[in-house]
Amino acid sequence: MKAEIQNWIESLHAGEPRALARAISMVEDRSPGCVDLLKALFPHTGKARIIGMTGAPGAGKSTLVDQLARFYRKEDQTIGIIAVDPSSPYTGGAILGDRIRMQDHFSDSGIYIRSMATRGSLGGLARTTADVAAVLDASGRDVVLVETVGVGQDEVDIVRLADITIVILVPGMGDDVQSIKAGIMEIADIFVINKSDRDGAERVEREIKTLQSLNMRNDRWTPPVVKTVASEGKGIDELAGAVHKFEDHLKKEGLALKRSVHNWQERLLEMLRDSMLEKVKARIGHGQLARYAEEVAEHKRDPYTLIEEIAGSV
Repeated sequence: MKAEIQNWIESLHAGEPRALARAISMVEDRSPGCVDLLKALFPHTGKARIIGMTGAPGAGKSTLVDQLARFYRKEDQTIGIIAVDPSSPYTGGAILGDRIRMQDHFSDSGIYIRSMATRGSLGGLARTTADVAAVLDASGRDVVLVETVGVGQDEVDIVRLADITIVILVPGMGDDVQSIKAGIMEIADIFVINKSDRDGAERVEREIKTLQSLNMRNDRWTPPVVKTVASEGKGIDELAGAVHKFEDHLKKEGLALKRSVHNWQERLLEMLRDSMLEKVKARIGHGQLARYAEEVAEHKRDPYTLIEEIAGSV
């Protein structure tokens, strides 16, 4: 198995798309051997710049991802794109709308696009998104763009994965900034007002700056507000420039490692929780779980003692 994984890694480094597709499918499906593959790939990660892009439905995330990918390809950088799509309520599979919108890139070997289903995951990120990003990173991609499902305040999972988080807003979307300030506003390293040729763009910018004046960040960075019209390619140079300035800020202040440590603390807890849950599910089985549920529903036992017993047996 080790020899096979080593050959696989060499194929990934050589840029073979089939090897990359196979590795990502293995990780996403949690097939046997995927953990061994991720262990072997981890030493090769940490080089790619991971940019998360999030915002409400209709904000134009896919178009912005498409335009940023074009920008970085002109700079001869290789790109990985992870588009986290809503799951189909019937099959659990991704609806794949983002891949349809980005089909112009299919002939470019320097861009690899993968759509993933959320499969009921909260926070807008599929559970395995971080592992797929690691595979793309280890394959030598310079930039990994992660577009998340636009579900509002629960979108904060992106912070644990991305080096840079871009929050996308558009004028005329209900209460604009006020409706989402409680959660998603705090995660932005850069704000983008897309479709800024619409009425209300100036008002959104004022609202963002007002909120920023009330909530100063510990890293001494004030997230810039970049106006774009992604459908026309306007503002993309400025957005890429803002990304570069934030990277410079992290290096200058020595914050990159500190930020990574904090993010890994959160991710390690998440990984531990998932691992423990899988062990418990394997131990008690679906039938036993159903019996427990019936006992609790009939008030034959309380759920708190039950959980203590199950947790103590792991």
